[in-house]
Amino acid sequence: MKKNLQNALVLAMGLMTTVTFAQDWNVDSRTRIDMSGDNEKMVTNQRATLGATWGGSDWGIHLSSDLNYMLSNQAATGELTMNIYEAYASTDLMGYANVTVGRQALNYGSGALISSNDWGTNRTTWDGFKIGLDLDMADVTVGYASNNMGGADSNGVADGSNGNMYLNAGGEFSGWDVNLVYMTTTTDGESGENAATGIDISGEVMGAGISASMNSDFGGNDMRVIGLTYAINDDMGVHASQTVYGEDADFHMAGTNMDGSWDATGNMGYLDAGDEMLSYGLSYKMSGISLGATMHSVTNSLNDDYERAATEISLGYSLNDNAGLSLSMVNDNNGTDTDTKYMYVTLNVGL
Repeated sequence: MKKNLQNALVLAMGLMTTVTFAQDWNVDSRTRIDMSGDNEKMVTNQRATLGATWGGSDWGIHLSSDLNYMLSNQAATGELTMNIYEAYASTDLMGYANVTVGRQALNYGSGALISSNDWGTNRTTWDGFKIGLDLDMADVTVGYASNNMGGADSNGVADGSNGNMYLNAGGEFSGWDVNLVYMTTTTDGESGENAATGIDISGEVMGAGISASMNSDFGGNDMRVIGLTYAINDDMGVHASQTVYGEDADFHMAGTNMDGSWDATGNMGYLDAGDEMLSYGLSYKMSGISLGATMHSVTNSLNDDYERAATEISLGYSLNDNAGLSLSMVNDNNGTDTDTKYMYVTLNVGL
């Protein structure tokens, strides 16, 4: 414990020194409290992220680090750990493209194929490069990266053996926003059998927002999401969506913000093959305060007896233009007699 604390303090002091000279910096504090088991368990995981950016008109450098700690009245208290989250440099190539090299958290489209896990202790990053092209028709990004999900094999080597080529293209066409994600994978030098693809479309019809997301993983398994939002007035809105998974096998993409559940990602995560989820709720904003409530109901086309229900309630407050505080709670019965209960607190400050 003392060695880990010493290493964390040394890294924190070094990062704080560099932040002093940064042009932009931000702090993201996230507290996750597990209250499952009728409050018999109270496990608190705390993560603070400190990031800094330096740059000029045609170059930039970004560095951020995660500090994690766990408190529990049941399990042994976790150790303090600190590690580099992102570290990359970018430069402009004569106005034709932008190249970024290093460790990055990637988020494209709906996040079903490529995204960073928001609440995980060891968050997914990608080591590699990407080239961004700002074309007339669309913004196009191509890149290669190996994913590091914070794990290690028996030799202590980080889990980064999966290489991915990816393409993301997004643009507006006739009032509709369209985004395409295409990925190929290699594992230990061998090509994967299938590519993963995701298509996201959103727009407005008769005052209502409509969105659709169609995704296929490396195994050819499908996930489809159709959403609808409607603003009742300037302050209040309602939303509904349907998520359907293919019946052949479980849809899964490693390391995304849906790879896990409430403990790692702060959401329900990927569901099982044949699952169909209906989500609906409302939101309200007034004077910097935002309120929201969403209900989820899950059934399964392969099992008529399966039923799962979850409820999310959120409260947010904008402290000023550079800081915000939010609180959310979730109760999920997991389709069983055992409920999962979590509370999330987020504080974000940036300049």
